[in-house]
Amino acid sequence: MDYSLLRAVHVCAVVVTLALFLLRGYWMLMDAPRLQARWLRIVPHGNDAILLAAALALLAAGGLTPLEQPWLLAKIGGLLAYIVLGSIALKRGRTKPVRIAALAGALAVFGYIVAVALTKQVMPWMSA
Repeated sequence: MDYSLLRAVHVCAVVVTLALFLLRGYWMLMDAPRLQARWLRIVPHGNDAILLAAALALLAAGGLTPLEQPWLLAKIGGLLAYIVLGSIALKRGRTKPVRIAALAGALAVFGYIVAVALTKQVMPWMSA
């Protein structure tokens, strides 16, 4: 598959991930019963599978390995932090303030991951 097509699929999946997370975060803040909808236990995981498959295909197509590219390792670390914080925000947080803090943290980490992807720098705020 063409690299630019893989990248487009990856970017589209990132946008869908953010949109779904924002929607679920909003419903969590509003205590909306919609947050328990069956499709929300299926669709985000399907999109995440597409996102991961596209990321792995991009790595293979570009001949990149995270151990040789520190910015890729930073993205992976950020992804793990995003998953943990997102889980606390949407499921595991015991109180609303904890969920809100985790939601804010997850969104900040998401922004970091995107900045790293765009700049290919571990500390994107330092890039020229």
